[in-house]
Amino acid sequence: MSDEEVKYPEIEVNLIGQDGNAFAVIGAVTKGLRDGGVSHEEREVFKKEAMSADYMNLLATCARWVTIV
Repeated sequence: MSDEEVKYPEIEVNLIGQDGNAFAVIGAVTKGLRDGGVSHEEREVFKKEAMSADYMNLLATCARWVTIV
């Protein structure tokens, strides 16, 4: 995925060690967004989108919002 497709490419989130726990993944990305200065409302949009379907959707949503490292 190119930087143009990532909503906040400057925000990097490490998902290694989350062991497939969806809540931990959402928490890590939400923290990255918060630390990156993203508004509460925008973080809520991310969470709603991330939780709208299955685990693969969650991972794809994360990759659309931040840079996964």
